[in-house]
Amino acid sequence: MTETETNTYDVVVLGAGPVGENVADRTRAAGLTTAIVESELVGGECSYWACMPSKALLRPVIARADARRVPGLRQSVQGPLDASAVLAHRDYYTSDWKDDGQVGWLDSIGADLHRGHGRLTGPRTVTVTGPDGGERVLTARHAVAVCTGSRAALPGLPGLDAVKPWTSREATSSKAVPGRLIVIGGGVVATEMATVWQALGSQVTMLVRGKSLLPRMEPFAGELIAEALSEAGADVRTGTSVESVTRENGTVVALTGTGERIEADEILFATGRAPRTDDVGLESIGLDPGSWLPVDDSLRVTGHDWLYAVGDVNHRALLTHQGKYQARIAGAAIAARATGETLLAEPWGAHAATADHTAVPQVVFTDPEAAAVGLSLAEAEEAGHRVKAVDVDLSTVAGAGLYADGYQGRARMVVDIEDEILRGVTFVGPGVGELIHSATIAVAGRVPVGRLWHAVPSYPTISEVWLRLLEAYRDA
Repeated sequence: MTETETNTYDVVVLGAGPVGENVADRTRAAGLTTAIVESELVGGECSYWACMPSKALLRPVIARADARRVPGLRQSVQGPLDASAVLAHRDYYTSDWKDDGQVGWLDSIGADLHRGHGRLTGPRTVTVTGPDGGERVLTARHAVAVCTGSRAALPGLPGLDAVKPWTSREATSSKAVPGRLIVIGGGVVATEMATVWQALGSQVTMLVRGKSLLPRMEPFAGELIAEALSEAGADVRTGTSVESVTRENGTVVALTGTGERIEADEILFATGRAPRTDDVGLESIGLDPGSWLPVDDSLRVTGHDWLYAVGDVNHRALLTHQGKYQARIAGAAIAARATGETLLAEPWGAHAATADHTAVPQVVFTDPEAAAVGLSLAEAEEAGHRVKAVDVDLSTVAGAGLYADGYQGRARMVVDIEDEILRGVTFVGPGVGELIHSATIAVAGRVPVGRLWHAVPSYPTISEVWLRLLEAYRDA
């Protein structure tokens, strides 16, 4: 019988995706010994099956769309995309699903990587089962951080497993373009992947249970993107439920609530996320396996002064950049508590992830792009704020006209009437993803409207929309 190896560290991190990597980076920078446990590839979901491959697939699609709107260039880009080249570009950005480079980075910061499946087996204790079946026990002097992320949530349709549906993983890693693709859902994954595969040659049918796409954004965002997808050739159907799915002789058949049969080569379910906490040993410390983990603003799990849950697992903001932000906060908080430093846990303090509540930015990389930060008008009103929304047609901005012939887009600024600060900003249009950080600074910094008048946008850029928004607010 092989003796179980035991190692002691200051910090043990479960999950070596971007969130876990950033926790480890911050604790190592503070001089704390740190172990990080990973059962798949170092770099996690974002690097291999989400952010990076999806954006690598989308970039040629968006670049071609932009080029087609530029005089003197549009005639040169009327042909189809080279699908094999686009897929090869995606493979390059996933490092062909090899993690050597990211392992090298972990080595460079002095974190110890333990490959295998890690499970909590008691307070401050993680047992790792390696690829060879051997076990080692990692104990933490100060903290264990659960950074295991989330996975695609599939609906409970009978026989769905036998259909072998796509999730976000298959949609971003497929080696071939399906002739016909059904996309179930209307959120970010659904709209981005519909954009990709329609542009690469699939005939895409989107089946959306709700009334619109991107329901968490301002209504005009989903409307403009649905119009663009339809113009590109996709069949977008809202208010449509799927009652059953089968695969017959290789063909997927989806039966809708009205009894219609829709056939395709593949079917993608983009219907939400679930926490990857079902098999990390939560039961050993009195928590429910498979649950989201509630945390305070320092990312410490409620009722456990040594346990942190960072990124998707806490359900605060399921976005890679927000998870990395939380990781920086959590790593600093772990270090402060370990070394006896004063914890700066007040709102916007060094150890409080305050932005999770009021200043979460997001970009949807469709054509057109949608970008938003903070609260939508409906969310602000529901939260009890006295607000006024002002809208601007982006095509009226000189920089937008220069960016693309026939530019179509819209911007909204939600202003708190009492405090004269911005509660939220939304942009929809080509290229607006690069605008959103200015809005994020304004929202997170609680910059007064009166001061924004002195932030002069360069002419002629699309950023001049800020001046138009302020003028619309003044004149409203």
